[in-house]
Amino acid sequence: MQTECHSVLLVSHDSKIVSQVKAFLIPPLFELTVSSDFNEARRIAGEKNFNIIIVDSGDGYDTDFAISVSDSYSTVLLFVPNEHFDEISYRVEGYGILTLIKPFEPFYFYNMIKVAIAVEYKVRLLSSETVKLKSKMEEIRVVNRAKLLLMEKRGMSEQEAHHYLEKESMDKGLKRTAVAEKIIAEF
Repeated sequence: MQTECHSVLLVSHDSKIVSQVKAFLIPPLFELTVSSDFNEARRIAGEKNFNIIIVDSGDGYDTDFAISVSDSYSTVLLFVPNEHFDEISYRVEGYGILTLIKPFEPFYFYNMIKVAIAVEYKVRLLSSETVKLKSKMEEIRVVNRAKLLLMEKRGMSEQEAHHYLEKESMDKGLKRTAVAEKIIAEF
């Protein structure tokens, strides 16, 4: 069984935090990209998808970047000073951002990384299911539109229109949606 490599973007001005994170997130299990500048990190995050984005909030109030990237499929982990933890954690949890007190304990950081990986996996799985459902809904919409046109223009009943689409699909070796799209184009 091949182990998956997790891409991680770390944004921090603090060299100590960068060193600690680098000590934990080692290749080949993790591919770490580090930036000390939020603008550069925004550019990097726009060019590449990351499984996990770790943001060091500095004094605790630099949360804008974390919030802005929280709408991606990445799991966002935010380091917050202990004295601001409750306030900031409460403010960002609605965005799906996981918060961790800094300086962090290695045990808690390790567990948060495990949680972040699990959350990212679930999000990826759910987004895949959403794409499938949207595709199926579009297929149903097209087929129903073709049936409606057959009923209006050719005077067929719904059952006749359904049977016609099925038969044309089998006879021509095409998907129902392809047959439906041809019917829609005819009318």
